[in-house]
Amino acid sequence: MSNASSFWKAKSNATHRVYAHAQSQYTDLDPQITYRTILSPNLGVKDPLRVIALCDSDAFYAACEMVRLGIDKPLVVLQWQLIIAVNYPARKFGVARMMPLAEAKERCPELVVIHVMTYKDGVAEPRYWENPDTRTHKVCLDLYRRESAKMIQMFKTGLPENVEVEKASIDEAFMDLTPAVRQILLHRYPHLGQVPADAPLGPDTPLPLPKDIPWHAHSTIIPAEPPTADEDMNAEAGAAQKAVTWHDVALSIGGELMHKGIARNKFLAKLCASHRKPMGQSILPNASIPNHLLPMKFQKIRFLGGKLGVALADEYDVATVSDFLSISLETMQHRFGEESIWVYEALRGIDYSEVKEKQLLSKSMLSAKQFPQPVTTQADALQWIRVLSSELSLRLIDAREMAPTMWPKTLAMHTHNLASGDGRKSKQAAWPFVREVTADVIFTAAEKLWRELVDPNGPIRVTGILLSFKGIGTVEAGLKPIDEIFKRPTSKRGAPASESEDIIAADNATSSEETRTVRNISKERSTFVCSRCGHRASLVPSATRTDFEREEEVMQLQMEHDDFHVALDLSRVSENEVVSRREGKGKGRKQETGEEGQQPRKKKRGQAEEPKGIAKFFTRKGL
Repeated sequence: MSNASSFWKAKSNATHRVYAHAQSQYTDLDPQITYRTILSPNLGVKDPLRVIALCDSDAFYAACEMVRLGIDKPLVVLQWQLIIAVNYPARKFGVARMMPLAEAKERCPELVVIHVMTYKDGVAEPRYWENPDTRTHKVCLDLYRRESAKMIQMFKTGLPENVEVEKASIDEAFMDLTPAVRQILLHRYPHLGQVPADAPLGPDTPLPLPKDIPWHAHSTIIPAEPPTADEDMNAEAGAAQKAVTWHDVALSIGGELMHKGIARNKFLAKLCASHRKPMGQSILPNASIPNHLLPMKFQKIRFLGGKLGVALADEYDVATVSDFLSISLETMQHRFGEESIWVYEALRGIDYSEVKEKQLLSKSMLSAKQFPQPVTTQADALQWIRVLSSELSLRLIDAREMAPTMWPKTLAMHTHNLASGDGRKSKQAAWPFVREVTADVIFTAAEKLWRELVDPNGPIRVTGILLSFKGIGTVEAGLKPIDEIFKRPTSKRGAPASESEDIIAADNATSSEETRTVRNISKERSTFVCSRCGHRASLVPSATRTDFEREEEVMQLQMEHDDFHVALDLSRVSENEVVSRREGKGKGRKQETGEEGQQPRKKKRGQAEEPKGIAKFFTRKGL
């Protein structure tokens, strides 16, 4: 045998040993399923018959435009000069997102280019304009929001009532098919619905093995073993599988209910949803989990593609999931904290996060415009406020079509006027209930806030305006009349409120609670407090950050903190720990201790705690 042949054989054997060790880490692929298992109506996230689906819309923005226009041609969606969506006919020509438009047209001369709808200065409603300009137009993505809401409603209508649907993003949703699959399973296999009289362990007796099952005709079954070089990659569904399990049967039934990615949990369903795009459905049996995960770059896993992923790669010099499985849980937790158990489990295909319907309506909605060149006249500024008012009115009307009882409690305005001190000011006022929401009604109230923020007789150089509804909840009887919005807010003692403070209505606009003075403007603008755990996060002050950049960064802080909570959920933080974390923000919180012999130090109000463990990788620092 030649030296070269010996080398490659030795390398192959070493690779096989590494994979064999990695596969040994997957210890829960064939859980025992008993009569008690199948007859228990709700076993939660650890149900061995769990079936989770992820359905996403391929090239969503482009698909919305194709439906609107009724065409099936190569098409891209443009926002200013950036291509933000490409349909599959255009991808065949090599057109890609963020590609220069000129290059895209060169590759595909017949390319249909659609710029997203925009509001135009002086026009009340958004339209598809030719050659929109950032100086005179404002982007409107309402079409895609509406289509997303329709998609979620379609899922809820088309699937059995006991299927939970969770919106994951504007173009995708998770479904927990477990209850529906269990019902179908018992209907098709009625002998499983009753414990046999001669069952040796009673209800804890394992179920008899199932026979071969007919997988859904349009499903791609991810194989348990990688196909050999001479096998047809398109014949994956026929690839050799392990012995059929009852969970395989459950997955096959799930394939009849839903098309896309189907697996035992959200994490795996998300991964296999992109296995065969477009127009494909992939099913991941438990036995195929190691083969699917081991060669994967671990930074493709959700939450591991950012700062945490870089830190893990640098710390352990790993690239794939297989590389990572040699790192023990104790080693990982010693470096990255107790919560890093969710990383350890995700690499092994374990995810106990629930599929839970999210509130379709957020607690706020906003419309903002940042100007390339400062606005220098009152007339121009008011014209843009009218545009923002129009967008808010349309969004509120759309939202109330889905939830007729919803209503905002506060109208707020943020401005950045370079001609006035630091230029950053904010005002908000209680928003009363009105029977008909129009742009004029919102504009009248917004103009009042503008007059209080900007001296009508002074110079202005406004670089941005943000108008928003906050405190969105349900309508209650006895709301304040419309003329309340024109009254100047007063402090608790009845005196006019300070110009440096925002006044916000009490949580219930109909209650007798006094109006509260909230934090001063700079804190309100740079800080958010998590309603789930009480965590307060603040941006580092910056002299160059605009109001709108600040608003976006605060929103990003909040989204990344929400990601942190998802990470904690994945690590199965107990309910008691969550409660203690919340209580730790309140009365029972221990004071920080100083050096030995000194009195305990009280934490300054508004000062954020230093994140620990993996939490610090989900917290964005201000610039």
